[in-house]
Amino acid sequence: MAYYHKLGHIPHKRHTQFRKPDGGLYSEQLFSTEGFSNDYSLLYHTHPPTQIIKTDEPVNIMPQVAEEKMLKHRSFDGFRIAPEKDYLQSRKAVLVNNDCHLVLAAPEGGTGNYFYKNADADEMIFVHEGSGVLRTMYGELPFSYGDYLVIPRGTIYQIHFKDNHNRLFIVESFSPIRFPKKYLSKYGQLLEHSPYCERDIRPPSNLPTFDEKGDFLIRTKKKGILYGLHYAHHPFDIVGWDGYCYPFAFSIHDFEPITGRVHQPPPVHQTFEANNFVVCSFCPRLFDYHPQAIPAPYNHSNIDSDEVLYYVDGDFMSRKNVTRGMITLHPAGIPHGPHPGAVEKSIGAKETKELAVMVDTFHPLQLTREALGIENPNYTMSWAE
Repeated sequence: MAYYHKLGHIPHKRHTQFRKPDGGLYSEQLFSTEGFSNDYSLLYHTHPPTQIIKTDEPVNIMPQVAEEKMLKHRSFDGFRIAPEKDYLQSRKAVLVNNDCHLVLAAPEGGTGNYFYKNADADEMIFVHEGSGVLRTMYGELPFSYGDYLVIPRGTIYQIHFKDNHNRLFIVESFSPIRFPKKYLSKYGQLLEHSPYCERDIRPPSNLPTFDEKGDFLIRTKKKGILYGLHYAHHPFDIVGWDGYCYPFAFSIHDFEPITGRVHQPPPVHQTFEANNFVVCSFCPRLFDYHPQAIPAPYNHSNIDSDEVLYYVDGDFMSRKNVTRGMITLHPAGIPHGPHPGAVEKSIGAKETKELAVMVDTFHPLQLTREALGIENPNYTMSWAE
């Protein structure tokens, strides 16, 4: 997770009386995604966060897997996902396994009058197009193009967009999304060789308290089912909190690339990690400076991981016919590398302007019906000269 942060008003000692101006007690809540054994925060509600007054019929939103096993390179045109007015309806899972779901979304609107809670997965929302505010039980996070929004599972939130032109790449992780261990000291500080530091992490910065009674719908996803839970009080009735478990924003534009005299392998681009997958950021950078350097990546074998690249912006010298929002899947079991002509073309180049998000999974991904509907069928044979 990030680092210790606090916002609003909290008592001097945890688990002690914390009283309102009228003498009543605030309601303390421990929030953690791994029970009592790891990072947590303590939140102080104006009302108990437990008062459900009504429930709706559950809806099955489990991704429909269309292809469980395959061994060929695939490409998908992400911007062919049609825009939808509602935020939740706009989210389309395209590649899935038991560790994560990779989701595309083109919401024209936000969550509207409801709240959302993913009780299954941490969420990493990459903002490709659009801007707005993520409103959570922890406070508010403004966001814009290039931001990663990392939201711990169980966080209640609303998302509001500035306008209706929005494109999101979302990773739902069934384990906590964390900073890579190789960047951390034994006490949890980001080290000097890390490509970003705590100054680049944006925690919630504003905490309005809504002391409201009524009917507040929290749409909650659990095991692929969407439940409608109606609460008696506004879920953002928190007056203060502190701890290590909370949503934060990090801009891909603040990632500082690690370069060298010869081509550096993909792990230098690592940004986040979870159980059985990692997330990397490919950012504008100077190319290798050995006099005989070949800037294009060398061919490499995917033996133990599926490699997914989500192309954001810029010119990708190792690939042909790349468009914004395209996704490529290079599965474990067969090698891949630059397209024909890309190696020679790269020699002498001084820099790249490419911007992309990569997800490497250590268990195979499955294709959904949504993925097949946006596939570029000729990609598999595009290495043939």
